[in-house]
This record gives sequence, C-alpha cells and structure tokens, in this order.
Amino acid sequence: MRSLPGLTLLFLLSGFCRADTITAAYGDWPPFFDAETESGVALEITRAAFASQGYSLQLYRAPWARVNIGVKNQQYDITLGAWWTEERSAFYDYSEPYFENAIKFIKRKGDTFEYHDITSLNGKNVGVVRGYGYDDAFLNADSFKRTETNSLISNVQKLVSHRISLTLDDELVARTTIGREAPSLLEKIEFSNNALTTNQLHVAVASKNPKAGAIITAFNKGLAAIRANGTMARILKPYQQ
Repeated sequence: MRSLPGLTLLFLLSGFCRADTITAAYGDWPPFFDAETESGVALEITRAAFASQGYSLQLYRAPWARVNIGVKNQQYDITLGAWWTEERSAFYDYSEPYFENAIKFIKRKGDTFEYHDITSLNGKNVGVVRGYGYDDAFLNADSFKRTETNSLISNVQKLVSHRISLTLDDELVARTTIGREAPSLLEKIEFSNNALTTNQLHVAVASKNPKAGAIITAFNKGLAAIRANGTMARILKPYQQ
C-alpha cells in the first residue's frame, strides 16, 4: 500500500485521545475516496482543510450504508463525503460544498436511451447502490423499479447480462472503478449525455453530535483557507483532465 505524506503521523496521533482528532468515515469511491491507496481527491481536500485548522483525522472505511448509520449514531464524528437529501437533512448538518458530482445513467452499448426527465425512466429497472443518497424525485417515483445491490460493479454486471435496464453513478467514479475492477466491461457500456443530477459534495455530521457546530465551522474555515493559499489547486491538478 502506497504511503502518503503525513499518513504515518496521522496514525500515530490517532492512537491518543485528543480533542483535535476527528473520527471520519468514508466509502470506497475512487478517484474521490480510494481505499486501495488511502488517497483520492475528496479525501485529500477534506484532510487538508481540517489540518489547516489544527485537526487530524482518524480514518475508517466502510460501505456507504454503514457510514451513514455510523455517523447518524455518532460512532464516527463525520462522513467525509455526503450529498444533501431531504431525508438526510433531518439528522445531518452539512458543511459548505467542496466538489460536484454529475450523476449519469449507464446503459448497454448501442442502447438509444437518453435521460431528459424522470418520465424517461418509465417502465425501466434501474440498479442502485444501497446507502447512496440519490435525488429525492428519483427515489420517490413509482413509474419504474429500483433494484439495490452493494456495489457499482454488481450493477454493471447485471446491466450487461440484461438483468436491469440501467444503472447510474458519477461518470469519473464509474470509469475509474470499472477500469480497475472489471475493465472488459467498459467496452460494453455507454453513459447518458444528460445527468440525473449534479450533486454537491459535503462533509456531514450528526446534528445531535455536541461537536457538530465546531466541526462544521472548522471545515468551512479550512476550506476557505486552502482555496486562498493554493493548496486546493495543487490537490486538484493531478485529477483534472
């Protein structure tokens, strides 16, 4: 496993009970959160923003559904990457957004489907990942079926074997994940031109967490600081196409 600058120090510090250590959970979602290398653009941004305010992160990786439950129940202080949804707003406080994700539909190669509005999905069977925070209109529509799995790869495998009609994810995430885990599938799929939604990525903390206000304030101040001093631009540069 590739080590990162400061990672050894982070783990040493995480062994002590410190007021300025935040327990942070994330799901494997390369290139935003990459469990294989313990890096990724979103992980690097959030770590740098907190570090600028004197906080270190004690990292935990888990499936997204478990991340959300763990933060909600204060097993972890924060999730490093969350989309706003009406359901989650009942129990999460959100930071300022620090990235955007364009959620596009994945279809079989040659499929003429294009997304225009929610009625485009009428009669479809759409593969979704358990624990992801999809658009509320998409989740509440009853004109198509949503079939849950635990991973994007499972959905793409079901797609190419004609067990579902479509699936969806951020295009950069999907291409990275499929290229790493099942590259032959890339030749069998295409992406819609239009996105279901463009979702802003936030740090989120349980509203009932007594540290919620301090954590959100620290991240927002840190985000402004790393934008101003050029750190964020340096983090983004290797990921820009």
